[in-house]
Amino acid sequence: MNNIKSHGSHIFLDYTGYSPNGDDDGNWMLQIMREAVINSEAKEVHSHVEQFDGITSPPGFAAVVLLDESHVTAHCYSQKGWLAIDCFTCGQCDPNTIVDQIQQALNRAIPNLKLIKKSSQERFLHEQESKES
Repeated sequence: MNNIKSHGSHIFLDYTGYSPNGDDDGNWMLQIMREAVINSEAKEVHSHVEQFDGITSPPGFAAVVLLDESHVTAHCYSQKGWLAIDCFTCGQCDPNTIVDQIQQALNRAIPNLKLIKKSSQERFLHEQESKES
């Protein structure tokens, strides 16, 4: 008999009420994400942010921290107050460790920020045969 197992988890956060924390809020967000990764069992392999000026793209930013076990990203439409964060890890690191730290930092800095939805999806699904006794 086959059982479906997962080797990873992907967490999605959607917020409203985001207000920019200065002119360079993309780098501010990236720093929050990087600190959350440092304080977890994950290992950062690269990070990058793009701040959008509203001329060729809507005002906001996209930030990513690549992990040896996947990624953490944040995307923001600052004029609308929308912020989306996702964290995908596989292996030993629980993505809740990372997103909980990010959420705490955001709540301290932006009192009107509202978490609209938090969802989780198992990833790297695979079949694992059970051993019969």
